[in-house]
Formats: sequence, structure tokens, C-alpha cells
Amino acid sequence: MGDIVCKFGGSSVADAAQIRKIEKIIRSDARRRFVIVSAPGKRDKQDHKVTDLLYLCHDLADQDVDIEEAYHMIRERYLAIARELGIDLDVRALLDQVESRIRAKASRDYVASRGEYLSAQVIAAYLGARFVDTADTIRIQEDGRVEESTYAPLGDALAHSGMYVVPGFYGSGPDGEVKTFSRGGSDITGAIVARAVNAEVYENWTDVSGFLMTDPRIVDNPRPMRLVTYREIRELAYMGANVFHEEAIFPVYKARIPINIRNTNAPDDPGTTIAHQRDTRDGVVVGIAGRSGFSNISIEKLLMNKEIGFGRRLFGILESHRISFEHAPSGIDTMSVIISDEQLKGKVHGLLEDLRKQLNPDRVDIAGSFALIATVGEGMAYHPGIAAKLFTALAEDGINVRVIDQGSSEINIIVGVEAKDYERAVRAIYRAFC
Repeated sequence: MGDIVCKFGGSSVADAAQIRKIEKIIRSDARRRFVIVSAPGKRDKQDHKVTDLLYLCHDLADQDVDIEEAYHMIRERYLAIARELGIDLDVRALLDQVESRIRAKASRDYVASRGEYLSAQVIAAYLGARFVDTADTIRIQEDGRVEESTYAPLGDALAHSGMYVVPGFYGSGPDGEVKTFSRGGSDITGAIVARAVNAEVYENWTDVSGFLMTDPRIVDNPRPMRLVTYREIRELAYMGANVFHEEAIFPVYKARIPINIRNTNAPDDPGTTIAHQRDTRDGVVVGIAGRSGFSNISIEKLLMNKEIGFGRRLFGILESHRISFEHAPSGIDTMSVIISDEQLKGKVHGLLEDLRKQLNPDRVDIAGSFALIATVGEGMAYHPGIAAKLFTALAEDGINVRVIDQGSSEINIIVGVEAKDYERAVRAIYRAFC
């Protein structure tokens, strides 16, 4: 049996009581040797995340405003955790070092990373584990991607026996200075470590027992997703589902290491496993996700299909206006492009003018207030009746479908409906498959 990499999020390390919970989880299985931690999150709704306080300290220092009040909250947070855990570590000295660097106007990335750094130092001391600093072991390119050269040296740094604690969220950039991932980047660190040590599984411990089949704000008590593939989770994330940091998929995807989303506060719950493949006999559709805030530009021109380069010119016009599109369903004499309203802000008049001038269409229209809904499941195209069930459910609920797009990936069916029908459509689709 291989090793297990465990990443614990901000809510899991928010205070000493939560850290005792993660110790119990780690000690319950000797394979849990690699622990990645976030900065302490909120203890209650009125509380502050440590990372937010660090960003505040950086901004204050940058404006030559005293950071004492804001940094005091950070200092007291870590001192309270260390005191309650009874660890043998000079936490005050570490806090003084960080404060000194902030006052000296250290980089924003460096300051933001100190929440994870301090958290890992404290938890390593509590667990009697080795601390490995990701600033020395993870190399991040200018565009935020991890260098392939990271994995072998990181694996070597973690090759000894015993337990390791690693701070999440950061590494070092091309210049050797601390560089952070995007927010939520501790998930990425955990995936990098899992690949570096060739883990049997990457456990991601948070405050929920895995993912739900759809948005619980729309559907009451939706079913949990017990098993979902990497491809399915990426499709759901793209369509707005609050699931998993998509950049954290890539390192483990290449190594085919499963991810298990678990709940620190309910450790016996099985959670959700993200794997390379699954048996669709347990159900083809795994999730339903969507977003509103789209517009549909529809272009009609007789014999469009005979006009060589029509599509290239259309997308060239979008590119010239620096507009990306979501989908482009088409017919023999029609072509549509679905674009987020954010992309169209302040550009509609000029875009339509260029479309008319350069494409000479018979008709060009733009319709706003659209929502897109994706019904996701591996191999949907090979299971008869999926589309029929979906569209029957929408028809029976009186919902007009304005756009249909079944991607070549054969993993989803996307429908466009009016924004006012969005939540009703999600509920109708959910009922059809549950």
C-alpha cells in the first residue's frame, strides 16, 4: 500500500481544537505521512481569515500606514494556537521575523504566503514532523504553472521516513523570490506533493463531506457525488460548480492518482472521490451546473456553408475586439456565438457594426439574459434516452430551450434558457435524473 497525501484547508486549521482533529485523522492511518496545510481560516462568521489580514498588512505598509493593529490579530491568533497545543517552538521569533519583513515592504506574494508558512511551522512542531518549505522545493513559472523540474527534487526532499508538513499556496518564481498560486492554491500544492511522492491517494480535507450533484441553494438536499472522473469535475467547475480548484487536477491527473474530498468535522463520511474513470452503470449523469449572464449573437446568411472562411472571419472579428466565446452552435445557414456579458461590456455597438460590415449577413441579432446549464456524465452519447429525458423534463415544466449544444467530448449536454427560467430548469433536470 502506498502513502497518502493529506491537505487540510483553512477551516481545518482555524484553531487548536481543529488541529487536534487533524492530528487524530493523521494518526489513524500510518500511510498519512505527507501533510499540506493552509493558513488559518475563519472560526466563525465574524472572524477574519489570516491571509486576508496579511494582505491588509501588506497594503497598509505599502501606503506607509502602521500595521500594528492588523498584525496584532495575526500574532494573537498564532500565539493562542501554540499556547493551547503546548508546542516547543519559538513562535514569537517567527512572528517577529514576518512583521519585520512586512514593515520593510516585502512583496505581496511573500506577505500572503506567511499564513501557510507559520501554520506549517506550528503544526510540524505539534506533530513532531519535518517541516519542508515550498519556497525551496516548488518552482512556479511566470504564468503560474509549475515547472516539470519541480517533481524530482521535491520527491527527493520528501524521501526519508517519518512525517512531513508542507505549507500550501506558494513556491518560488523564476527570480527565486516567493511566488503564490491563486487563492485556494493549497489544493495545487497538495496535488504537486502527491505526484512527487507517487501517492496512492490525495486526500483533500475541508469542511464539507464531498460534492453535491447540484447547487443546494437551488435544489433542496441534492444527492452527494460519491465518484466522479477528472473530466467530469472539470466540466462542472467550468460551468460554475463550486467544486475543486481546477489547476489542482493536472498534477494528479497525469499520474492517475485519485483525489478524495473529505470532511475534517465528519471524518467517517466517505466524501467524494475524483478518479480517472468510473463505472457508468451506477448512473450516467453525475452533476448539473450552470451560470447566468450570457448573450447569444445569432448570424444568418443564405449559403453560409458555401462561403469559404466565413467562420474564420467571424472569430477574427471577435479576436479583434478581444472577446472570447463560450460556445458556437451552427446550422447550414446560421451561426451563433454565446458570449459572457462581462466580455461584451461596452463593446456591443462596435462588434455588431463590424459583423455587419465584414460578413454582410442577411440578419444579425443579439439576445441577452441567457443562462447555460450543463448536464454532465461520461459517455452520455452512448446511452440512449439521456437527451430525451432531459428535454422532456424541460418541456413538461414549460421551459423554452433557446440553445442546444452537445459537445464533441460526449460528456455533457448544454442547454441555453432564459435567465428567469434558470433555477426552474436546474430543478427539472435534477428531478429527471434523480
